[in-house]
Amino acid sequence: MSGYFLLRKGEFAYNKSTSTDSPWGAIKRLEKYDMGCVSTLYICFELLSGDPDFLVTYYETDRWYKAVQLIAAEGARNHGLLNIAPDDFFETQICIPKRIDEQRQIGAFFDRLDSLITLHQRKYCGVVSWMLGVALVRLGSESDGAFGEMKHVLR
Repeated sequence: MSGYFLLRKGEFAYNKSTSTDSPWGAIKRLEKYDMGCVSTLYICFELLSGDPDFLVTYYETDRWYKAVQLIAAEGARNHGLLNIAPDDFFETQICIPKRIDEQRQIGAFFDRLDSLITLHQRKYCGVVSWMLGVALVRLGSESDGAFGEMKHVLR
């Protein structure tokens, strides 16, 4: 399979393509599948020591951007793709607690926080949908209201 890297479950891939959400690219871990393939434009790596869940959480933040900004030469963008050599990327410094148990605690905390935020977003969407439904029912029951007229058209 030439032109691609084989990624194994748990390994990371750095996509150097920029976007509005990821101005310095995105780093993701392969989690859903045992193996996957990515273009050789990606920088692939595995974590040799430490907690990989912490690293997933770390790369979801913008804390690692500064290290990448230092190695991306000015004018190094090529149609939204950062020009960063793998050797330079692997020389970047990232902030990781020394103790693995602390890494696990931090990773678990942010995982729970993310789940809590998702839960509240779903609740909010449910409440908004319910309120919209109530408003439509009330407006629809008004005599000669806009929704009442629509009922007559739809019959």
